[in-house]
Amino acid sequence: MKSTLSFLQVFGSRKMAALLLLGFSAGMPLFMTGTTLQPWMKEQGVDLSTIGFFSLVGLPYSLKFLWSPLLDRFVPPFLGRRRGWMFLTQLLLVLAIATLAIQKPAQALQFVALNAVLIAFFSATQDIAIDAYRTDVLEKLELGAGVGVYVLGYRIALLVTGSLAFILADRLPWPVVYLLMAAFMTIGLAASIFAPEPVSDNIRPPSLEEAVILPFLEFFQRNGWLQGALILLFIVFYKFGDSLLSNMSRLFLLDVGFTKTDIGAIQGGMGLVATIVGTLAGGAILSKIGINRSLWLFGGLQALSNLGYFAISQLGQNYQMLVLTINIENFCGGLGTAAFLGFLTTLCNQRFSATQYALLSSFMAFSRDILVAPAGSIAQSTGWSVFFLITIAAALPGLLLLPVFAPWNSEPVAMPRPGLDDKPDFDA
Repeated sequence: MKSTLSFLQVFGSRKMAALLLLGFSAGMPLFMTGTTLQPWMKEQGVDLSTIGFFSLVGLPYSLKFLWSPLLDRFVPPFLGRRRGWMFLTQLLLVLAIATLAIQKPAQALQFVALNAVLIAFFSATQDIAIDAYRTDVLEKLELGAGVGVYVLGYRIALLVTGSLAFILADRLPWPVVYLLMAAFMTIGLAASIFAPEPVSDNIRPPSLEEAVILPFLEFFQRNGWLQGALILLFIVFYKFGDSLLSNMSRLFLLDVGFTKTDIGAIQGGMGLVATIVGTLAGGAILSKIGINRSLWLFGGLQALSNLGYFAISQLGQNYQMLVLTINIENFCGGLGTAAFLGFLTTLCNQRFSATQYALLSSFMAFSRDILVAPAGSIAQSTGWSVFFLITIAAALPGLLLLPVFAPWNSEPVAMPRPGLDDKPDFDA
């Protein structure tokens, strides 16, 4: 009873409020260059194949580990190492998203692409800072709650940029919608000022060379080269099926005959409730059963949730099935992401949390942004029904890797995190 009360008290802290708002800030830019931009381009006459390959503008999410050592090594002149970088990137995102509002996809798609790449770059850099902040600031007891609250904020942002933006786009021009989304980004600026300072904020590599080299060597020495490589492969494939579906789901629903208001209202209403329940339940369950079993359970549910879209492809414009599908997708997506982020957090040494988390999440972004690029072409050649079955099969490689380093019957204990004063012995 006492441990339950302690766990519930964690949710009421200033730290959790900050993580909720920072999760919202991290989620805001993602759809601005993807799911929300796709319908605007389609209305402007851009073909489906080009829209599918437009996910390549998200390349900075996959390459962010290249400049992440800069955020570990250097400290902005205000708000400290983690919060200073968060504030700076959020300010740049407000300006970049507002600039996208003046672009014209039908007349100058190359400028839209360039603007989108800049948004992705600033967003990826913001992710480096926020992920490092979350890794540094959370204690062991707070891990499940912190991940759940962060994912909740992130998912709310995805619903705002996807659902609310869709509803507004039926009533307002797309440029006005993008200006409103830029205004929402200012929430992140306030959160960076409000967030408590991590205890380890001043513990940083003494040189840029060490900031670049040591994080990678320390990760592989701690896990072993084979185990470390398998972990990275797992990160690529764990959410691949979910990402493949997400890249095309909006266009599919529009093709079936649902309006932008239909999609936005259902996701923004019942879908939001399902997301809240899924993320908080995921954080709570993770704290009880551990990382290993959460990855198994939530990963399986995440893959099976794609069956709802297969059902819609068979039934057509069925509102009851749409409601069921959206709710299941949001709930299972919240569960899966909570387990996945908790897993990534346990892999990081706080001395190099920006670089190590950026490396790990870059592999996830490679799956979400690069491997999914042919999704439009696949859907065009196979049809929607077969495409959704392919997305379920795409989730299997990640699940098949789980027995290697996260067996179900092992003790549900998070992987050890080296202490702040641990210095790896690279001569061993």
